[in-house]
Amino acid sequence: MMEERANLMHMMKLSIKVLLQSALSLGRSLDAEHAPLQQFFVVMEHCLKHGLKVKKSFIGQNKSFFGPLELVEKLCPEASDIATSVRNLPELKTAVGRGRAWLYLALMQKKLADYLKVLIDNKHLLSEFYEPEALMMEEEGMVIVGLLVGLNVLDANLCLKGEDLDSQVGVIDFSLYLKDVQDLDGGKEHERITDVLDQKNYVEELNRHLSCTVGDLQTKIDGLEKTNSKLQEELSAATDRICSLQEEQQQLKEQNELIRERSEKSVEITKQDTKVELDTYKQTRQGLDEMYSDVWKQLKEEKKVRLELEKELELQIGMKTEMEIAMKLLEKDTHEKQDTLVALRQQLEEVKAINLQMFHKAQNAESSLQQKNEAITSFEGKTNQVMSSMKQMEERLQHSEQARQGAEERSHKLQQELGGRISALQRQLSQLHEQCSSLEKELKSEKEHRQALQRELQHERDTSSLLRTELQQVEGLKKELRELQDEKAELQKICEEQEQALQEMGLHLSQSKLKMEDIKEVNQALKGHAWLKDDEATHCRQCEKEFSISRRKHHCRNCGHIFCNTCSSNELALPSYPKPVRVCDGCHTLLLQRCSSTAS
Repeated sequence: MMEERANLMHMMKLSIKVLLQSALSLGRSLDAEHAPLQQFFVVMEHCLKHGLKVKKSFIGQNKSFFGPLELVEKLCPEASDIATSVRNLPELKTAVGRGRAWLYLALMQKKLADYLKVLIDNKHLLSEFYEPEALMMEEEGMVIVGLLVGLNVLDANLCLKGEDLDSQVGVIDFSLYLKDVQDLDGGKEHERITDVLDQKNYVEELNRHLSCTVGDLQTKIDGLEKTNSKLQEELSAATDRICSLQEEQQQLKEQNELIRERSEKSVEITKQDTKVELDTYKQTRQGLDEMYSDVWKQLKEEKKVRLELEKELELQIGMKTEMEIAMKLLEKDTHEKQDTLVALRQQLEEVKAINLQMFHKAQNAESSLQQKNEAITSFEGKTNQVMSSMKQMEERLQHSEQARQGAEERSHKLQQELGGRISALQRQLSQLHEQCSSLEKELKSEKEHRQALQRELQHERDTSSLLRTELQQVEGLKKELRELQDEKAELQKICEEQEQALQEMGLHLSQSKLKMEDIKEVNQALKGHAWLKDDEATHCRQCEKEFSISRRKHHCRNCGHIFCNTCSSNELALPSYPKPVRVCDGCHTLLLQRCSSTAS
């Protein structure tokens, strides 16, 4: 570590020397492409990285010199501009790039030496980032700060936009610091000139720092002179006050002596007066004791009377609250029952109207059933007649065919037997043909009549099927009628029950009206009762014990007064509360008596 520190020190000296020489030759204005300037930043980066502690995180190991540079912002408020501008640069994504940008900006401000001096002065903060043998923790750090003061002579114009500071490789180029032997003799004079200029610039910089410190010291001296003058004024005022206080003390001593003499005289006088007063007090005390005993007895009697009156008042207040609650409940019950009565009457009217409609429908259905039954019987008689006429016509046809066959046989026999009677027979044949034609005509007419009868039969069958369907519908209507009659009977029963309930309700309402009148009378008698606040009561209403942390306050839900736990440990169900609530002893006994009287 010592060798590394020494090497870095030599490299820093060489880099600063080469940078100053090149700057003097170029006119002391440098840009980012200047090679000695780049090498200076590389050497500076190596110096800051020397002895850095490795910080472990979730991503991996982190070893960056930007961490100690961030401390400058806390120690020196002037460096806040550099830190904010470095953080706002979008091109920088790594801590190394931010550290390089910070060095660029500090050099351009000509305050790189000042900022590093502030860091080295606070080594207890740097110990978090550096090892104890690091360059920044040893004396070499102060030497580097002294070397960096000479760079305040230079004007650096560095553009950070567009430069890739994250990926630059920090390798020291030693070729800049290796010179030939021939150049050494030729450049001695030039080196002397540059040394003189460097010393001059260094002295100017030191003068600037000294002038700043002198100005600060002058302002401090002015402030101290002002405070000194103020303190002198306060001292003079304090001395004046001390003198005045001493004079007042002497006056007070004289007054004390006078007061002491007067008090001794007054003490003697008061002793004589007290003796006389003692005698009179002893005489009057006997009379007062007698008076006190009489007054105490009267007070006890008045307390007893007051307690009895308070208990009666509490009972009356409880009765009042119960009556009010009962009144509200009765009013609600009456309104609900009136609404149910109106609804039941409407339902009765609707049921009556439905019954009338169903009765009319049933009558119409019965009349249509009778008509359809009569039509069916008439159609059945007609069908029977048509069937009988059809049978008769069929028998006639059979007879005519038999007669025709017999006539044909006879005609053949007659032709064989009687050849001479052909003319007569032909006449008879013509007559027979005429009869046949007439019979055929009759047959055709009968066939047509039969077809018409068949059509009528089909029509009657269709009508009979329709009538059967109507009969089925009538049977369904009858079932509906029966169901409606059953519903009617049930509704009549419900109506009767509701009428009975209405009668009972009327009785209850009359009773409740009477109770309401009684409650109103009791309410008129019990006006002016109120729920006691916690701040108003300091003692128990019954036992008159004072309330404390152990003896807590409890409200009686019946009378509203405040009691202790022992005097209000009972619980009863009140009309205003659905569950049993806390009640005092007096209200408990009174309510139990009232319940027993109402039950009997």
